[in-house]
Amino acid sequence: MNQPVYVLGGYQSDFAKAWARNGQDISDMTREATLGALHACQLEASDIDSIHVGNAFGELQRQQAHLGSMVAQVVPELWGVPAMRHEGACASSSLGILSAMAEIEAGRYDCVLVLGVEEFKNLSGNESSVNQNAAAWQGHEGFDCTFMWPAAFGRVAMEYERRYGLDRRHLNRIAEINYGNAKKNPLAQTRKWQFDDLAFTDDEQANPVIEPGTRRQDCGQITDGACAVVLASARFAQAHANRIGQNLQSMARIAGWGHRNAGLRLLDKFEHSKDHPYVFPHLRQTIEDAWQRAGVSGVQAMDGIETHDCFTITEYVAIDHLGFTAPGQSWQAVESGVIAPGGSCPINMSGGLIGCGHPVGATGSRMLLDASRQVTGQAGEYQIDGARRMQTLNIGGSCGTVVSFVVERN
Repeated sequence: MNQPVYVLGGYQSDFAKAWARNGQDISDMTREATLGALHACQLEASDIDSIHVGNAFGELQRQQAHLGSMVAQVVPELWGVPAMRHEGACASSSLGILSAMAEIEAGRYDCVLVLGVEEFKNLSGNESSVNQNAAAWQGHEGFDCTFMWPAAFGRVAMEYERRYGLDRRHLNRIAEINYGNAKKNPLAQTRKWQFDDLAFTDDEQANPVIEPGTRRQDCGQITDGACAVVLASARFAQAHANRIGQNLQSMARIAGWGHRNAGLRLLDKFEHSKDHPYVFPHLRQTIEDAWQRAGVSGVQAMDGIETHDCFTITEYVAIDHLGFTAPGQSWQAVESGVIAPGGSCPINMSGGLIGCGHPVGATGSRMLLDASRQVTGQAGEYQIDGARRMQTLNIGGSCGTVVSFVVERN
């Protein structure tokens, strides 16, 4: 990386809130997150040089596109600031972060707002589920199903079973950990949810099959939500730190990044990797790119991970691709406790997509904000003791778009 990019702070909405039930919509979410981020960072609107908005399904859910201009519409103080919208399915706001970083590294701008925002609760669950199918290759995926994404990631579980063997007890344990972590997160969608003793088993009543390979508790929680972060150059961050009486060394910075893409169709990815040790080689490459740019050798340099668990199998995939174990042996990290609270490298202390919630376009920025809070000691009840370096892994579609960031404090 040419120069460091600092995370000045940010704001996350309450992921348990269903905005339409309060007579509000995506515009209100945009306003709250934008103003919240400015307040949290002790910035004025005039400090913002550029704006990036991540959103996947605004046209389908609310018939609302052109979300770059939505920011100035609801926060008039930002009228005239250049803005653009990014779509990369669940990785949409991570693409906004990458674009903001490029602007800062190029010297074009010094202080950039990145906002992820998504609204789902304005429509029925079935309608929202159908809309999300747009992140797959419509009509070409090659398998029949009622619910595309539970079916697709059920196929990933089946592929792991075919290649390496898979014990569903380990997927159930991942769900149990992430729901448990969410209870300590005051903004998590599921923080007040209660489960019975059979919820994290393969009991057909307590945890029924949704699609082959996927049960109820395997599924991340699609929800409404917005999350904004403010990124800055070293020059701006130093001046801002001086102004608010803070030490630059105490701020989070993005030390490395990785970004790669594959095609839309899931079965083509399996075919592409049939002779490779990893099911998703480009996912492994993304992670390695982030390490290389950050100047670290691997996951052993991390104090924690915020990863994409749209389904439990997605986190299971992340575990071996991150190098916790050899390919196909993710169960070892689940059984050893290394990824649980108190382990040497906890995963998804926020609750992740399963526990915290998954407002698709906001997930990448939420991961970055949580990683930044961890390394600056601001994660509250779900703080990892002594955390100084975190990694995020954000996945769009069936690993079509993959982005990873390494976040650290000097």
